[in-house]
This record gives sequence, structure tokens and C-alpha cells, in this order.
Amino acid sequence: MQNLFFLKNLWDSAEAARLENDPVELLRYRSNLLGADLRITNFGGGNTSSKVLLADPFTGEPTTVLAVKGSGGDLGSIKKSGFALLYLDRLNQLRSIYKGEALEDEMVDYYPLSSFGHNRVAASIDTPLHGFLPFAHVDHLHPDWAIAIAASANGKQKMEEFNKEFNHKLVWLRWQRPGFELGLMLMRAVEENPDCDGIILGSHGLFTWGDTQESCYLSSVTMIDQMGQFVTRHAEGKKMFGGARYSNRDDRSALAAAILPALRGELAATKRSIGTFFDHADVLEFANSNDAPLLAELGTSCPDHFLRTRIKPMFIDWNPKSEDLNALKTKIRSGAVAYRESYRAYYEANKEPTSPKLRDASPAVVLIPGVGMFSFARDKKESRITGEFFVNAIHVMGGATVMGSGAGNYVALPAREAFCIEYWALEEAKLQRMPAEAEFSRRVVLVIGGGSGIGRATALKLAPLGAHLMIADRDAASAAETAKLIGGEAVGSCHVDLISRESIKKALAETILKFGGIDSIINTAAIFMVPGSASSEQIWRTTLDVNVTSNFILSEEANLIFKEQGIPVSIVLTSSANAVVPKFGSEAYDVSKTAVNHLVRELAIGMAPLVRVNGISPATVVEGSTMFGRERVISSLAKYKIEYSETESSEALRTKLANFYGARTLTRRPITPDDCANALIWLAGERSAKTTGHMIPVDGGLPEAFLR
Repeated sequence: MQNLFFLKNLWDSAEAARLENDPVELLRYRSNLLGADLRITNFGGGNTSSKVLLADPFTGEPTTVLAVKGSGGDLGSIKKSGFALLYLDRLNQLRSIYKGEALEDEMVDYYPLSSFGHNRVAASIDTPLHGFLPFAHVDHLHPDWAIAIAASANGKQKMEEFNKEFNHKLVWLRWQRPGFELGLMLMRAVEENPDCDGIILGSHGLFTWGDTQESCYLSSVTMIDQMGQFVTRHAEGKKMFGGARYSNRDDRSALAAAILPALRGELAATKRSIGTFFDHADVLEFANSNDAPLLAELGTSCPDHFLRTRIKPMFIDWNPKSEDLNALKTKIRSGAVAYRESYRAYYEANKEPTSPKLRDASPAVVLIPGVGMFSFARDKKESRITGEFFVNAIHVMGGATVMGSGAGNYVALPAREAFCIEYWALEEAKLQRMPAEAEFSRRVVLVIGGGSGIGRATALKLAPLGAHLMIADRDAASAAETAKLIGGEAVGSCHVDLISRESIKKALAETILKFGGIDSIINTAAIFMVPGSASSEQIWRTTLDVNVTSNFILSEEANLIFKEQGIPVSIVLTSSANAVVPKFGSEAYDVSKTAVNHLVRELAIGMAPLVRVNGISPATVVEGSTMFGRERVISSLAKYKIEYSETESSEALRTKLANFYGARTLTRRPITPDDCANALIWLAGERSAKTTGHMIPVDGGLPEAFLR
């Protein structure tokens, strides 16, 4: 093995020796190493295989089995259970019944019939690519450097130069859609070039192999690293993408937050999506370049790229130096219309009677000079990956252009070939097998007060319903703790101070930058000041500022965003049964909640029809509430003449008080955060799409709070 300049040899001989008695587990190990570096292959892309001897369950005799990455798997995270196992002899027998390229999709139905033992992992369309090659171990990968060669007009010539420089014997194979026909082409290429040590498939990627798992791995990483050296050397002294046309905006994050609602709204013509903002150096270099408009229009080359990024991105030709924000928003709106018209024309020009119906015609990737790139998908993970795929495409374009005479040397996949991949019946079948989307899928919910109590319970219930959550709280650590309990990419946390308009604006902006927009705001935060904790005037002012004025400011600032976004959304506020039950000693709190009730009605009228505004009116919720610290609990117990001891734990005292409040209701049970969360979630989602301006009591049946 030669020295590596870019990649690392991660092979651990001791770990491999530990797995040597389980060849499929060793294949998993090799695959994970390859998938750990996006320069080797992108997420979900590429495929690996091994031809191994396993005991036939019918005869007990050793049988050659093809273990190959299953359909939809990811090399970096695949487990042993993710590999399809097929009898190699049965797979080879399929060549005798193959009727030709026009009917090659029919062969996929035979793969399950070739399954070995109890294995029922869906075999990918790449299966014959691995099965028909005569090597024990095969890697098919999509490294940017290899695709740069494969997507160059002079790619075959550059491959031959690479062979000569690094003493390789790579073979060039013209583009062919992955499938049975390509498997046969690969087999013939090796038969005609028995001493070859790899294959480059035009516009697509790289095939390498080895006699052992380790030699296969080393062959792949060495070849890819050397391609990196080869392509990088061509870039020395050259201006990438024709040089810079524009420069970066220092305020690009603020600009991104300002335009994302409008951008997301424009792209929601068919369905909502989750956004991700990229301003990496590579992205900005491309977006700011002279060649960006041309290369963006050409689109991507590798099918693994455009299946997520669509055939091309939307490029907004905005001058970041001389044009303002309003001009940018105007260009976004007109650009989205033009993109959809172009995409529909692409579909109509290439569709066949059997083609699947037109899917979402909106772009998945948007490029803006001076600002960066925005990618959109059904969830945060897919949105991020979509952007990462286009970063891969940028690297490919860059490599191809420096190996020739600029942008003209980059060759995108022809529109017809791209359509045949994008609307391939097998790809459509894969989409149809995906589980139905959850109730809050594609929706972004800002939960204010999510660090504890009702807010935390609401967030924890929303997460499994598919919501993307921003947890905001005055106590940033508690908000972060809630986010940690949820985990994953679909949640974030931030600080918010409800008596500060700037803090509210910042929390809204952080939500937008994280997920692209906002679909629901749930505010459970409030304050109750124990009498005597401050002057009566200070208690009054602070209570109304936090419990009432903040909701008005929140709705006012949010409405600016909602108007830009232009899609139906909801706001849900939290009032109290105290709003209609007068009491002694809680005047400020009770009046504030009465004001919230009427504010909900006023906002519902003022923000219609785009925004629904509702609220809940819980009876006293003690469990998990930061308003019920030990001091207030003891004060309440004393007020209601409930026996207690100073030695009792705070939790025991809280339970005693909660049970007292519950006993006063018709249902005789304490009101919990979960009870309130259920009502909040119903009001935030589409099940209450025709409800606005209303308060839902969550009080266990409190006669004193019955509406009069």
C-alpha cells in the first residue's frame, strides 16, 4: 500500500481477526470503515459485497453466497442484518432467462427467490453488479474525485493519464443505468481486460475489488486517495469555477433567517418541508462564482446526487452588494415559479405512459450568492443530507472543470437518463414502501416554556408524532435538558426572555435558522409571584408583562414571519381556570389569565385566516411546575389548612397539594402536564384545523370555572 495523502487507513488487524470466523460481520466492518468518510462515499450511496461460504440449510454443505448491501442501506451505519444474502449460483442462472435491457426490471422479482436461508433483506438493484464480477470482494463507491473524472468530457483521457501516473489498469465503461444490463457489461469488461484493477463508470462512480476483505478495503482507499492527488494537482494555480463574481455578506446568517420563511413558503406548493442553511466555504465559493449560473443549470451528474437534490438546483441571480432584501425576496418568488415551470416541462418531455405521476416540482436546493445554500426535505436529517449531496456535486463540478477548459468540461447526466432514474418504477416502488408520515411530520413547533412542566410534557409527546421542535425557556439549561431527552436532529433549544422583544425575535430567528420556518407556537410559560415576594405594584406589573404583554409581542413578531411564509399555522397559549374563578391573594395572576383569554379571541380575529389562535385553561397543575416551588406549596397547604410537616420532602408536599386540588374537581383526579399537553397538541395540529378563538378547559370538571 502506498502512502495516503488525504484518507486514512482505518483497518484494524486485531479487530478484523476477531471477526474472521464471521465473514458477513467482517463485511459489515469493512463497509462501516468505508462509509465513515464522506470523501469515500456519500450517505446511503455505494455498495459493498463479499462472496462467502456458508452452510446450506438444506444440505449442510458449504455453499457460495453473495452478501451485498441491502436496498436503501447506508455503509457508514449498516449492521450485519442489513445485508442481503443470495445463492450465487441461482443469481448466475438468471442470465439464462434474461430477455434484454428493455425488460431488465423484471429480473428484480427473481432476487427474493434467490435468497439464502431465512434472509429476507431486500436486494438492491446493484446486486448483479457485484454478483457477476468474478472477485471475492467488491466495492462500488461514489467518491467525489472519481466522479469528477467520470463526469468530465475528457474523462477517459484523464483516466488513462491517471493509470500511467499511478501504475493502475482502470477500465472506462460508458454510463449505463444500474441494473442487470450493467452487471453484464461489468462482467464483459473484466473478461476483455483480465488484468484490470478497477472500473470507472461514466457519470457515476468507481468499482474496485480484492481477494480478501482487507485487500479490497486497501485497494479502494488507495485508489480514491490517488484520484484525490490527481484531481487536486489539476486545480493548482487555477481559479475555481471561473473565479469570484461576488463576495460574501458578513450578515448572511441574519439574511438567511429573514428570507427562509418566504423561501419555505414558496417551496410548499405541494407539501411543507424542513430547511437547512449551509454557508460552508466550498458552498460560498461556488455560489459566488462566475460559472455558478451555468453549472447550476446543467445540474448534477451522479444519480445518487439528483435523487435527493433533483436534477438541478434553483440559482437566485442576486447581487449581494447592490441589491436589497426586498429584491432578493422578489427574485425568490419569481425564481420558484420559473423553476416549477421548468421542472414540469422536463417531466412532460420525458414521461411515458407507465411513468409515475409528477412529484413535487419545487426545488430541493437553492443557491444565493453572498449568502449560501438552502436544502429542503421531509425531515431535518434528509434536509441536511440533501445539502451534503449537493456539496458533493460541487466538488465533482470543481474537479471536472479544472481537468479541462473550465465549465465546458463538466458533463451532467442527460435529462432523459436523469428522468429514467428519477421516475424509475423501482424507485417509485421504494417510495411507496415508505411508512406513512406522522401527524406532525414536516412541521416545526416552537415550544416556549419547554424546559419543565406542561411545556416539557408537550415537547416529549410531540417528538414521536414527527414534529421538529425548538425548546425555548428562560432557563436555557432546562430547555437543553428537554432537547437532550428527545435527542436526534429534529430538536433544538434556545434561551428566551419573554419580557424582551429582542429576545423573542432572537428565539424566532434561531428556530427559523434551525428548521427553515415555523408551523406552530405553543407558549406554556407564565409566572406566579407569591404575595409578599415584592411590592404589590411590582407583582402586578411583572405578572402582566410576563403573562399577557409577552404573548401579544410574541404574536406580533411571529405574524411578520407567518405573512412571509404564507402557509396555515397555529398559535396556542396557556391560560388558567383562575381566569374565571376570582380568588384572594392571586389577583395579578388571575387578571393576567383573564386577559389571555380575551387576547386569544382578539388575535384569532386579527390574524385570520392564515393563523389560528387558541388556548387551554387548566386547573392548577402542580406536577413539574416551576411556579410551585417549596415555598409556594407550603403557603398553599397552610392556606387550605392541609396538614403537613416541614420534614416532608418537596415532592411529597407537592403530591399532597395536587391531590387536594384534584379532589375539588368532578373527576376527582389531579390535573397533570400530560393532560394539558394532549389539549395543546390537538389545538396545534391539523385535527383542529377549523377551530380558532377558543379556550379548552383542562380542569377535571371544575364547576366554579363553568362558563357563565
